[in-house]
Amino acid sequence: MKNKVPAVELQMRMSRFRREMEISCPEWKMVVIFSKVNQYYFTGTMQDGILVIPRNEEATYWVRRSYERAMDESLFPCIKPMKSFRDAAQAVKVLPEIVYTETEVVPLALYRRFIKYFPFEEVRSADSQIMAVRAVKSEYELSIMKKAGEIHRRILEERVPEILKEGMSEAELAAKLFFIMIEEGHHGVARFGMFDTDISLGHVAFGESSIYPTFFDGPGGNYGMCPAVPFFGSRENLLKKGDLVFVDVAFGIDGYHTDKTMIYMFGKPLSNEVIAEHYRCLEIQNKIAEMLIPDKVPSEIYHEIMNSIDNDFLKNFMGFGERKVKFLGHGIGLTIDETPIIANGFSDPIKENMLIALEPKKGIEKVGMVGVENTFLVTKDGGKSITGNHPGLILV
Repeated sequence: MKNKVPAVELQMRMSRFRREMEISCPEWKMVVIFSKVNQYYFTGTMQDGILVIPRNEEATYWVRRSYERAMDESLFPCIKPMKSFRDAAQAVKVLPEIVYTETEVVPLALYRRFIKYFPFEEVRSADSQIMAVRAVKSEYELSIMKKAGEIHRRILEERVPEILKEGMSEAELAAKLFFIMIEEGHHGVARFGMFDTDISLGHVAFGESSIYPTFFDGPGGNYGMCPAVPFFGSRENLLKKGDLVFVDVAFGIDGYHTDKTMIYMFGKPLSNEVIAEHYRCLEIQNKIAEMLIPDKVPSEIYHEIMNSIDNDFLKNFMGFGERKVKFLGHGIGLTIDETPIIANGFSDPIKENMLIALEPKKGIEKVGMVGVENTFLVTKDGGKSITGNHPGLILV
C-alpha cells in the first residue's frame, strides 16, 4: 500500500513556495524543478521529469519515465507525459527571459539539453526559496519525523548494544544495523543535498576510525570499505575490549530523516578525562537546544556558543586536527543537510516547526570521537528532541 502525500498538503506546499517567490523575487515568471527530491516535495512522486511552475498558470509535472508510476503514486493535479523536453516546451505559451531553477544540483549537460527547447536568456537560482519552504515542517511532515525519531531512539539506545560483539568488524556492525533499521521501517537510504555525496548508512566506527580524514562535511570520520567507497565500515577494523564505538546514522520513513549519534564503551569504561569531554559536549547540545526558539538567528547562536568555549576545549572540537567543520547543527528533512545551519553567515531567523540536528562533538587522540547528536523541533519553549535524551556513553 502506497502512502500518498495528501492533495491538500501538496497544494499548501505550492502556495507557500509561490508566496516565497513573490517576496524574494517579485519579478519572477517561471520556475523549473529538476531535482527528484524537490519533485517529490511538490508532487508526491519522484520520476525522470520536470516540474514547470509558471507564475500565472497551473504548475505541470512533465514525466518522461514513468508516467504510469507518477499517476499511481501522486495526487498532484496536473501530470502529463513527455518523450523529451520538446513536448513540455510546446505547451508553454510564453517563455520568459529569466527562468529560476536549482542551480546547486542541475548538471551543465542537462542544462544545455534543456535550453535547446527552452531558450531563455538567463537562469537564476531558486535554491534558497525552495529550502526556505522545505525548512518549516507541516503537521503531516512532523508526524512522520516524530515516528522516525522514536524508532531511531529505540534502535540506537536498545538494539545496537545487543549486537556488539568482540571481534566483529565495522562493516559487520554496519550490515547488522542496516538490517535492523530496515526491519524497523527504514526507507533504505540516507539522502544528502551536498553535491555527489553517497552515504548509504552513516558513520559506524571503532576507536580512531571515528577521527579518520573524510571528504564528508561532518565532525566524525570512518575508514570506510576502500578508497572507492570511503564509508559504511571497514572489514579490517575489529572491535576489541576498551574501544569507543561511534554510531552516527540517519533513519528515515517515507523520505523524511532524523539524525542521531550514540557513543558506546565496549568492555570497560573510558577514562574519566574522556568521559568529562563527552559530557561537556552534551552540555553544549543542551545549551543550544534552549536557544532553538522562533526568531533566534543561527549565526548568533553559533557565535554565542563558540565564544563561551575555552581554548583548550576548542582544540579538536567539531573535528580532529585541522579537519574541523564550521557548524554546530543543521536542518533536516527530505535530506539530512538542510537549512537552517547553526553557523556563521546564516542570518535568517529560525521558525517554529523547523527541525534541526545538533551535533557538538570532540575528537580525542588514540580514543576517537565523543559527543552527541539528536534532532530537535523548534518550539516557543526551546528545542525538543524527537530522537530521545539519552546522554550516551552506553557501557556494553
